[in-house]
Amino acid sequence: MAFDRITVEPDKLEGKPCVRGLRISVETVVRLIASGWSFDEILENYPDLEHEDIRQSLEHAAAASNVHV
Repeated sequence: MAFDRITVEPDKLEGKPCVRGLRISVETVVRLIASGWSFDEILENYPDLEHEDIRQSLEHAAAASNVHV
């Protein structure tokens, strides 16, 4: 699965996965969703984000947590 909107830069946010090189981490997006924020609320409060950024953040987090036993 390709994540063309998720970037990892060692010198930005300690190398955490971010959205399009912005200083908005995938973790931040996932935590907002987990806290009950809607996509619209996130987009309103983080105007640099786009709907696809949120979707890919969730997909990236799901892929990163996929552990095979």
